[in-house]
Amino acid sequence: MLMRWSVGIEAEGDRIMRLEEVVELADAVAPISGIATGIGTNRYGAQVVVFADNREDAITKGKEHFASAVQKAGLPVYPIVRVEAISEDEDGADVDIS
Repeated sequence: MLMRWSVGIEAEGDRIMRLEEVVELADAVAPISGIATGIGTNRYGAQVVVFADNREDAITKGKEHFASAVQKAGLPVYPIVRVEAISEDEDGADVDIS
């Protein structure tokens, strides 16, 4: 059964990311409910929403979207140093609403 997943990915390189570069990445991930990070650091990243049956598939789809967005934004391709995926069911599972 398909579930909504939030997938966070960060890549790390050898120079500081400029505002304009991260804005381009943000524009590239916006259509998939994404946000971008990395201004003033040697990393850039994105949090994207995908639909998948399980965590492994969610991460695979997230990485594909991330690679496409990086290319569209014209960013240098850096090695991925962090990946995490949280399902819609897990997000908020520890929240006490009483």
